[in-house]
Formats: sequence, structure tokens, C-alpha cells
Amino acid sequence: MSDDKGFKSRWKSTPFAGANAGYLEQLYEEYLRDPGSVDPQWQALFRDLPKVDGIDKDISHAAIRAQFRHLTPTRRHADVDVTLIHKQVKVLQLINAYRFRGHQLADLDPLGLRDKGHIPELTLAHHELSDADLDTEFETGSLVGPDRARLAEIINILVNTYCGSIGSEYMHLVDTAEKRWIQHYLESARGHADLSEGQKRDLFSRLTAAETLEKYLHNKYVGQKRFSLEGAESLIPMLHRLIQHGGESGVKEMAIGMAHRGRLNLLVNVLGKTPEELFREFEGVHPGNGNGTGDVKYHLGFSSNLDTPGGLLHVALAFNPSHLEIVDPVVEGSVRARQDRRQDWEGKQVVPVLIHGDAAFSGQGVVMETLNMSQSRGFSTKGTVHIVINNQIGFTTSNQDEARSTLYCTDVAKMVNAPIFHVNADDPEAVLFLTQLALDYRMRFYKDVIIDLVCYRRHGHSEADEPMATQPQMYQHIDNLRSCRDLYQQRLEAEGVIDAVGAKQMIADYRDALEHNRPVVHEMIPPEQADYPYSADWSAYHTRDCVSDIDTTVDPQTLQALHEKLDRLPEDFKLHRTVEKIMDNRRRMASGELAMDWGFAETLAYASLLHEGYPIRLSGEDSGRGTFFHRQAVLYNQHDGEAYVPLRNLSDDQANFLVINSLLSEEAVLAFEYGYATTDPRTLVIWEAQFGDFANGAQVVIDQFISAAEQKWNRLCGITLFLPHGYEGQGPEHSSARLERFLQLCAQNNMQVCIPTHAAQIFHLLRRQMLRQCRRPLIVMTPKSLLRLPEASRPLSELSKGKFYRVIDDEQVQNPESVKRLILCSGKVYYDLDHRRQQDQREDVAILRIEQLYPFPEKALQAALRRYPNVQDYIWCQDEPMNQGAWYSSQHHMRRAIGEQHGLQYAGRPLMAAPAVGYPSLHKQQQENLLADALGTPA
Repeated sequence: MSDDKGFKSRWKSTPFAGANAGYLEQLYEEYLRDPGSVDPQWQALFRDLPKVDGIDKDISHAAIRAQFRHLTPTRRHADVDVTLIHKQVKVLQLINAYRFRGHQLADLDPLGLRDKGHIPELTLAHHELSDADLDTEFETGSLVGPDRARLAEIINILVNTYCGSIGSEYMHLVDTAEKRWIQHYLESARGHADLSEGQKRDLFSRLTAAETLEKYLHNKYVGQKRFSLEGAESLIPMLHRLIQHGGESGVKEMAIGMAHRGRLNLLVNVLGKTPEELFREFEGVHPGNGNGTGDVKYHLGFSSNLDTPGGLLHVALAFNPSHLEIVDPVVEGSVRARQDRRQDWEGKQVVPVLIHGDAAFSGQGVVMETLNMSQSRGFSTKGTVHIVINNQIGFTTSNQDEARSTLYCTDVAKMVNAPIFHVNADDPEAVLFLTQLALDYRMRFYKDVIIDLVCYRRHGHSEADEPMATQPQMYQHIDNLRSCRDLYQQRLEAEGVIDAVGAKQMIADYRDALEHNRPVVHEMIPPEQADYPYSADWSAYHTRDCVSDIDTTVDPQTLQALHEKLDRLPEDFKLHRTVEKIMDNRRRMASGELAMDWGFAETLAYASLLHEGYPIRLSGEDSGRGTFFHRQAVLYNQHDGEAYVPLRNLSDDQANFLVINSLLSEEAVLAFEYGYATTDPRTLVIWEAQFGDFANGAQVVIDQFISAAEQKWNRLCGITLFLPHGYEGQGPEHSSARLERFLQLCAQNNMQVCIPTHAAQIFHLLRRQMLRQCRRPLIVMTPKSLLRLPEASRPLSELSKGKFYRVIDDEQVQNPESVKRLILCSGKVYYDLDHRRQQDQREDVAILRIEQLYPFPEKALQAALRRYPNVQDYIWCQDEPMNQGAWYSSQHHMRRAIGEQHGLQYAGRPLMAAPAVGYPSLHKQQQENLLADALGTPA
């Protein structure tokens, strides 16, 4: 060594000084006590020691000496040959560097346009090694393979495993067991699939099907949008393998969510949709069955039963609108409902699969929200297999800096410690290997896993688009690129697995099947032969009778018994003094000493439904106690913080009650609950906004699913939304649930919009939602101040009689003939009007409440109006500004009920851009003005 003296000087100042067996043992003991107390290089070395059964801190160091037998320095008198140990440590660091960063040198881009750059950590020089060390044998540490190998052999293993067609990111995981498992899976196989000749032929046939269908449609339906899979054909064998291996692993159901690209190919070549049915959709033929208005072909869902080595596996592809990733939480909610139905608490039988676009995965916030739910209580589905169809271009952008701020589109998944595997889509064998790895990981650790299928898009965003205009270089390259099928055919011919004649015949056979409408998925089990007992039974709701009343009363004895169970707490359970007062008041309500408030009536509605066998899911921010402290469904022991849920402790055979204080999300949580409700008609599914106007964060779910899914896709859903609404001077963000938006979306009896104004109404409304043979969304404008307003309380006896009244007549009017002014209203403003009427001693005014604004109760209103024969002025009064609330959307219904001979006047706030004012004094003045306008008196 040219600078031996200098090296020894530097060596003495490092942790390696005096590196002999005794020193190593001392360091190892320090590492066992506190890993952070030793140098990081020693941490890496000790961490990679082989595990010996039964070893802990107090054992003999024989196992350690055995590990270091090749590292024990050669002694020259008192000197130590430290160079070998130093290089050994560097080799172990090089191995870990490939595990961390090998993906950056992997051959992932089928276009060959990706600049891999220079990764210093993967060079010998960075680790103080050189070509002269390539023939030196070193310990391989935890690298799967021989215990010792030449450095050249070690590098060959690392390059094949981490820098081939697969790029693996898993070293960011915090769970060592997960990292070790992935490491062993990859390194033992050297990152390659070991397929038999039969499996290779099957893989080739599925690539043939994928490519041939696209070319067939391209020629048959020129210029029509189909969002071709060309450039990513390996997705088809990938999904087939996922399903088949899922069956082998005990999976009984898969729910798939995906956007447009490749959807038609998946429907035909994986799920077994008939070519004839697809062709009809291309030709735009209405089925003529009267079921809704329909949707474009690349939004439609499908389900089928497929034969696998593990038996029947039911696969459902969710309906999906054009809003890209919004289907993700919908699928997760559907999966959770399926798991609950099967009592699949561990997630072994039902698996969600989400297929994303690259730009959408990194760009859409709902992806992050969905990932954030993956391990949370109430929303976890025990792990999702995510597949990103990464065409490297997004929508129309071609530069990474226009699409995201990270190296990979999948980097967002690191927030939940998900392993991420990138794979070159033009290496279909590597794709199959990763597919199996991903599912095996999910089934072992029950966590999300990501496959980034790096491919390209042969055509534009749609087939009518001209991509050359914006990406000339990329598409000049693509125009000269052989397809994945062609490349794999060349490979298999070289291996002697297939020949050119047989490959050509596969195309002819597939085209013939398309033209003669023969099945192209041979694993599909006909419905009459499928033994699938876990489907939700929607047959009882096909009448869709959402008009008829139904008995929602509960006898007094049952109510009393339910309250006694709700009032029973565990021994030594101490409530907070405020909660104790609420519980004490409920005891007095049950005895008739106090009138029943909203919270008590709501709780009894839940208890009665649970008693009758209807499960309940209630989620939202602060839903356990209620934003306004009215619900108290979850009680907390002030001694130890232990939670107790009375509604879960009614009886041993009651239905399940789950209340969830959801994560701070509106969009993903509402979509999740929607997905759950579309899958389980027997469960009352409720999503509660903390304030009603927070629902605007979930508007896409309301617009594209809740209001329109029945007409678009013939999908029924009984989800209930609680949206606190009321003008109490709390400013523009805490007043309005944007009632006008829901009413604007109302048509064809698609949903119900109600504003109950007293406690008995919410009781009967919730029971009606479940007891009727109807499953349509219910939008409830729930109150804030009315939760404790004495006038909104009702006698307990009203739960044992009556019903939900769509229109409430004026109980205060003793002489209907004297009424000259009749005010129609909804919600809290009724109590303001009534209070002012009493102040002014107005006996000529009647106030009617419209409690259901849609479907509008025209007949019920007409019946109530007939009681007042001498009305001269009809007024609609609302708290909201004139351009908001119910005025614009509902006045034609009211005018029709009143009759053409009478006019209808407006009393409310003037036209406003914001939902409400922010200054309390201005709010008070506006309120005075609208009450005066309604009653026809000076303000």
C-alpha cells in the first residue's frame, strides 16, 4: 500500500480501529443494547448477520465468531490486516445500495427514451472498491444465494435482480419482516419468472387476444373512442394471472376499479363479456328495456364467475364515470361490504384491485385519501393490489415536470409504506412474476402493494386524437416500435416454444371467435352453473316504490326496553358531567317527564332498527359524539378513557352497529360509503358532514354516483347523507348545506331530499328509509340549533303512532277560515316565523312546513291547503338567499299545488354570491327583514 502509514493513522480514528475478535464482540454487544450507539457501517454489518434460533443478548458469542471466521484478521505480530474487513463492509453496503437504488438503473422503459442518469452509489469506486476486487471472495451477508462469492458474481446477482426488467422499491418499509420477505422473493428468483413451455404459450395466446381485439375494433369501428390498450397489452395476462393465482390463494371475490384505458379489452378477454354485446354498444343500440338513460361503453361495469385452481372466483368490475380515480374509494367500500357479508374479517376471501393511470395516480387527491384509509378502522379492506398503467404521457403532457414533482408517479404510495414494483410492460414474463409477488405480499401482510406497469400508448388519448402534434419525438419512435406480442413471439421462436405458423393461426382463430360471437374466456362459468351464495339480494327492491307510506311505529313496551338497555353502563363507568346530564335527561324523556329531543329520537331509531335486524354504518368527522354534542353514541370512561357503545350492547343477536370518527376527508369517505351502500341493501349506511357545506368537497361523488347512477347504470343505492344546515349567524361556511345543488340534481325520482323539523320526524324518516321496499339516496338537511330547541322536542308517544309527514300542517291555527296569509317554508325558519307570529298576535297567518322537498309532496300539500279556503296571499319563506335554497328549484311544484288562480311571493334573503353573511349584525338585520316580508309587517 503506497500510503500505509497514512491509512493506519486514519484507521485509528475510525470505529474499525483494533478490529479483532474481542473488539467485534464488544461492538456487537453495544449494538444489541442500542443499535444507534455504533457507527452506521457497523449497524449495516450487524443487521445482516444470519439469524440463529434462540439467540438473544445473553447467549454465547460462538455464533458471532462463526459469522466472522472469514473476517478474523490475519495477524502480523500485533498488527491487524484491516483492509479485508474494510472492503467486506463496503461490499455489504454495495449490496444494500442495489436494494435501495437499483431500480433507477433498471430497464423499465419499452421506448428506451428514459434517461437513467448516473447513480454513484451503484459504482465500485463509491464504495472504495475497484475492478481488481472482482475476483476476490466476500461474505454475501443477507443476499440470497451462496454464503461467499466473488465480487463479480455478487454484482451479477444484484444486476439481474434489481436492474433488469423489474425495478423494486421496498427498502423504505419500516417493517423488517416485510423487507426481508420481499428481498428473499426477489433475490431467490433473481427477479425472473420460471415458466414452463405451456405457461409461455398460454401467456402468448393472451397477448394475442389483447392485441387482436384492439386491431379488430380499430378497423371495424373507425374513429370511435375505445381507449385502446395497445402499448400495454401485457395487462391482460397480468389480470388473468392475478385472478387465477388469487383462486389458488383462497380468494373468493375480487372487485376491480379502473378508468377507461384497456377497459373494453378487460371486459372481453378477462371477464368474458360476449363480443356481440360489445359490438352492440359500439353501434349505440339502446337495449329497449326501459332501464335508465345508459352510459358510454367504456364506463360500464360487469361481473362474472371464473373457474380457478381454487374453485369459483367472483369478479366484479365497478361502473366508473370519467372522473378518473373517484372509483377507487367506491370499490373499497364495496369490498368492505362484501367482506362484512362473508364475515371475512381478515380479508382473506375478498380482494380489491385498482387500476390507475400514471398522471391520475400522482395528480388526483382522492388517491391519497384512499391510500390513507387503507389501514384505518372502519375503512380498511386489508390491502389493495394497485396497478398503474403508466403510458408515460398522462393525458396530453409528455414532460415529467408537467405531470408531477416526483421521480415516479407512484411515489405518493410511500406515505402508507407500500412496496412499489416497476416493470417493463414489454417483458410479459417479468409482468407475471411481479403479479404473483404482489398478490402473495398482499395475502401475507394484508397491506397495499403497487405495480407500476411502464408501457406506452400507441394512439392518442382517444383513437381520434393526433398525438404527433404534441409529442413528435415519442410518436416517431412508437410508429417504428414492434408490439409486445411481436417481441415475445420472436423470443419464443428462438426458444423453440412456438413457430410462426402457429402464432399466425392464433390470430385467425381469435378473429373467427369474434365474428361468430363465441366465448373467448374459457374459464367463465355460466350463471346457471355458478354456486355463488354471497350475492346481495336486491329482488325485494325492484318495485322501487318510494312513494307509499309504511308503518314505522314502534310499540311503547319495545321502546322502553330498548332505552333500558341503552341506559345500562358497565360497572364503575364514570361519565363526563356534561354527558351525564344528557343521559339523565334521556331517562326523564323515557319516563315522559321531558319531551324527547333530537338526539334521543335518533338513538331510538337506530336501536329499533338494530333490534329488527338492520345493521347500521355511521361515519363522519366527530360522528361518535356528534359535531354538536347531541348524539353521544360512544361514551368514554373518565377514569381510564375506555370507550363503550350502548348501541352495540342491546342483545346478543342484534344487528351490527358501527360508528366511525372518519379521517378528515369528505370525497373518499363519502365514496367509500356509497360503494358500501350499493353492495348491501340491508344496512343503513349514513355519511355525516361535520357541517353541511363541507359536502362540497365530495361534490363529484354526489354528481356522478349518488344522483345519477340509477339512470346511468341501473344501480340502486340507499345511502343517507346527514348535512347540518341552518342560518344561525355562523358565517358563509357554516350555514348552508347547499340545498339548491341537491334539488337541481333531482329528477326521475332519483333521490329524496328532506328537512325534518322535530324529533319524531327524524325517527320515522330513518325507519322509513330501511322498512320501505325502496333503496334510493336520502339527503337530510339536519339541524343545529333545533337539536336542543324545546319547541322541536316531541312526546315519546309520537314514536308509537304517526309517521314521517312530508307536509306538516299548522297546529297553532284554531280557525282556518280566518287565515288570509299562508306561508310555506322548510327547516329552522319555521320556528322563527312562529315566534314572530305569536309576538305580533297574528291569527290571520298559517305556516305550513314542507318536510320533503323531493319527491315533492304535491298531493299532501294540496290536501293541507284545502283547509284554508280564504287565503289571499301565498308566501314562500326561506333563510337562504334567493338564488339558493329551494326557491328556484321548487316554486313550480308549489305553484301547481296552489293553483293557477293564485300567485306565490318570495320572502328571504336577496340574491347573494356567498351562502350567508359573516357579520352577526348584518345576519340579524337580514333575518328581521325576511320575517317581516313573510308576515307582511314592518321590519
